[in-house]
Amino acid sequence: MGLSEQWINLMCVWRESPVYDARERALLGWVDAVTNIAQTGAPDAEYEALKAQFSEEEMTNIAVAIGAINIWNRLAVGLLSQHPIDKPAQAA
Repeated sequence: MGLSEQWINLMCVWRESPVYDARERALLGWVDAVTNIAQTGAPDAEYEALKAQFSEEEMTNIAVAIGAINIWNRLAVGLLSQHPIDKPAQAA
């Protein structure tokens, strides 16, 4: 799946952008809901929007992907990991 630079750059404002179709909006809504579940409670409306666009197998794969990415992010934060690009250059 090729994603345009515009598609990636507008992700932080996906709710306001006309770039995303109904399927992508359903996915991004569910990603936000599950990632922020303590605040959102994963609303039924978001789940129903996802269910209308994706098969049960796809929804399972989406749930696993969201969970894996959230675990990686929490581990990185918890271990104070720094992305190699963000690390200061070391003198040779």
